[in-house]
Amino acid sequence: MTYAYAIIILLILLSGFADSQGFIHASKVWVNGMPVWKEFVKSSLGFGLGIVTFWLAIRYMDKVGIVSPEIQTILWFAAAIIGVAVLGGHFLHWKAVDQLVALGVISGIGWLLLRTNT
Repeated sequence: MTYAYAIIILLILLSGFADSQGFIHASKVWVNGMPVWKEFVKSSLGFGLGIVTFWLAIRYMDKVGIVSPEIQTILWFAAAIIGVAVLGGHFLHWKAVDQLVALGVISGIGWLLLRTNT
């Protein structure tokens, strides 16, 4: 069953990476009020791959007893938001205090999930 956890981590990271690409490219689909079709396609592909890999991750989460939508979502959210920050190239340019706050927010959400047993 330990292989299932490795598969979950891999699929969540892939889902978060793909969705982060969807978000990054979605921010570029309109330039001066005109559609940029190349960005529409890249964004769509990112979101499409993201949801498919998330569904696969949920299959394995179910096998190990992770059935809470809150936990499933926070795992995806953490991977996606880190992907946007890092892959978008902006996180490394943030001030150290802002980077720490971002990590604190993600840690805080995880803390609440553990403490509330959801």
